[in-house]
Amino acid sequence: MKTIKHSLTAAALAALSFTALAAEPIKIGVSGPFTGGSSSMGVSMRDGVRLATDEINKAGGVLGRQIQLIERDDEAKNERGVQIAQELINKEKVAATVGYINTGVALASQRFYQEAKIPVMNNVATGSLITQQFAAQPENYIFRNAAHDSIQAPMIVEEAIVRRGYKKVAILADSTNYGQLGRADLEKALELKSVKPVAVEKFNIKDVDMTAQLLKAKEAGAEAILTYAIGPELAQIANGMTKLGWKVPMIGSWTLSMANFIDNAGPGGEGARMPQTFIQEPTTPKRQSFIINYLKTFNPKNARIDSPVSAAQGYDSIYLLAAAIKQAGGTEGPKVRAALEDLKTPVEGVVTTYNKPFTKADHEAITANIPVFGEVKGQRVVYAYEADFKKASEVRVKDVNAKGALSQKK
Repeated sequence: MKTIKHSLTAAALAALSFTALAAEPIKIGVSGPFTGGSSSMGVSMRDGVRLATDEINKAGGVLGRQIQLIERDDEAKNERGVQIAQELINKEKVAATVGYINTGVALASQRFYQEAKIPVMNNVATGSLITQQFAAQPENYIFRNAAHDSIQAPMIVEEAIVRRGYKKVAILADSTNYGQLGRADLEKALELKSVKPVAVEKFNIKDVDMTAQLLKAKEAGAEAILTYAIGPELAQIANGMTKLGWKVPMIGSWTLSMANFIDNAGPGGEGARMPQTFIQEPTTPKRQSFIINYLKTFNPKNARIDSPVSAAQGYDSIYLLAAAIKQAGGTEGPKVRAALEDLKTPVEGVVTTYNKPFTKADHEAITANIPVFGEVKGQRVVYAYEADFKKASEVRVKDVNAKGALSQKK
């Protein structure tokens, strides 16, 4: 009788232990700049992540477990990103991490996740090298659902040279990894059009006077400025042109859509154009629901998401990870990575519907058929072309033939 009683007790304890384990939250790290010049992107990304997590948790979570976000402000600093990666891996024991706004922070930090075999979903940083950093290794744990620069640079050049017919363009890029990798992508895309930039100028983060760089571009006869930088410095370019009484179009990477460019540049920023995976317009029921819920939850100024692209891609990154964890049947890194590389079920996102977005050899969810062109108009970003508005109203899925004009392997 005692043996039976002990057996029942052991079985009950085992059941309780299993229930407790099953109920443990799934920890997902969120790393981005929530303060400083990049915070417009970082906070919007974080809020998109929070919105998706709240929806998933209210619907019962993943595998019966709630998602717990472990948020850290990397301040757009490489060294801080490294510290956070080690903390999230060793102390918090995260199952995965989403985020990275700045290419330099991603390249400095994600190696720790690679070594620990923990997936990273880059949802904003666009440097072409990011998903290729460990591509030569047998298993690559770095994924992305943002439009990398080898997609954006050819789009920028196509807009300037082909669509708008400019013959002389100047490049202004910041001195970060993001700016300089983007500048290189622009120069390669221009070379494919047999165009050499009339000026290539560099500046630093927090620079407030772009007069010298702009004068060189103006004296060289530039008809348009191609940019790779973030909002505050981009605003200084626009303001510098206003001060010089010289106005030529700004065409650049997606960051021209940042609120701290639009607001700080004022009238000088009107007409700036940039590739966008998401524009704050309810072109589909999914986007309408996302916009309504985002505005209701976070109540941003002027009913405008500070960085709509960051918010939308942040939102989608959580749904992609949740689908992989569900398919893997757990949170073990190698199983989640394998699931991401072979997702069986389409994931309906805000940017697009992700139908087998990744393979073992391809960790980029966004291809060249997905982004459209946005334009700053009336202190917000709108569709630059009617055709792009119509395109955004359709469900767009990954096109395996639309990889961009440049090689991602640098």
